[in-house]
Amino acid sequence: MKRTVLPRRFVPVAASALAVAAAFLVPSAVPSAVPAPATDAAVQSADKHRDDFVIVGHRGASGYRPEHTLASYELAARMGADYIEPDLVTTKDRVLVARHEPEIGGTTDVAAHPEFAARKKTKQLDGVAVTGWFAEDFTFAELRTLRAKERIPAVRQHNTVFDGHYQVPTLQEVIDLSRRLSRELGRPIGIYPETKHPTYFQQQGLALEPQLVTTLNRNGLNRSDAKVFVQSFEVSNLKALRKQLRVPLVQLTGSSGAPYDFVVAGDPRTYADIVSPAGLREVATYAKGLGPSKDQVIPLDATGSLGQPTALVANAHRAGLVVHPYTFRVENNFLPANFDSSTVAADSGNLFGEIAAYRQAGIDGLFTDNTDIAVAEETEAR
Repeated sequence: MKRTVLPRRFVPVAASALAVAAAFLVPSAVPSAVPAPATDAAVQSADKHRDDFVIVGHRGASGYRPEHTLASYELAARMGADYIEPDLVTTKDRVLVARHEPEIGGTTDVAAHPEFAARKKTKQLDGVAVTGWFAEDFTFAELRTLRAKERIPAVRQHNTVFDGHYQVPTLQEVIDLSRRLSRELGRPIGIYPETKHPTYFQQQGLALEPQLVTTLNRNGLNRSDAKVFVQSFEVSNLKALRKQLRVPLVQLTGSSGAPYDFVVAGDPRTYADIVSPAGLREVATYAKGLGPSKDQVIPLDATGSLGQPTALVANAHRAGLVVHPYTFRVENNFLPANFDSSTVAADSGNLFGEIAAYRQAGIDGLFTDNTDIAVAEETEAR
């Protein structure tokens, strides 16, 4: 049997899966067998010897824990993620918190709180009517009385075991966690925050960007060498942030539609225009990276199987951009048909094979719900 040598970043998890699992029922718990704390200098030195392929823990390790919880972020880091990704929304009193969307009914137990029943309403979110409870209608103190739950329980039933155990974290808590784990694991754990629906929050009178800039400045992270990326599906806020931030920015794109700030401004351009050669050259004037939907890199064919790569990666590289597509998940529900293991949506399929195909297409990193598999695939590919 061939012996597999695991990379240093993977060892804390591989060494004791049971210890790691125990650590996440109570987020503050720490496994007993952990590396000695490293100095900041040692952490920086370790990073210099790392390869350049970037693995981002998408909403943390959301294949194993409810997304956007400190437990999810910590598990992703211990599995080997280079970055953890908090999606940012704001409370009524302007505290940046990590949730996938302004609507929090799908990811918290707010519906079970009768004291908040009257907060349920319908709002226009990027031109679409959405009914539920919205983060900006709660103070931070009120939001802290809620607990997180699994967003897609039909596919990730195991994660429902952790429903009700974790609070909604702040951006500051994510930064504090990344710093603690960087010291503990002896390698830097970066943050990769996304400004969610920036035009929507501007329309609410609660723009996200000022608090993001203030938080990065306060933590000494507004530096070109900080392990931070800032991303957005919109364009105008990235261009504005370019004047205030020294960290690299990443333009997110979808396989359909257009940035909502373009829609509001009457700009006819779409995401397809943004990923054209000319569009990518413009992106490079304000951003360092592109975060495309993975089917923009390799589309599916008529059977739902992985097709042939497009020219997107080559064109982005030609424009000077790194490419970090999203999102790589192990369940059949999210995989191309030729990597499915069965007809059951929740069953685990061949994520190794899908990641290998995209790495062959030349991507520079990826967002994944299953950091452990991405790290293992990278190790095998060396």
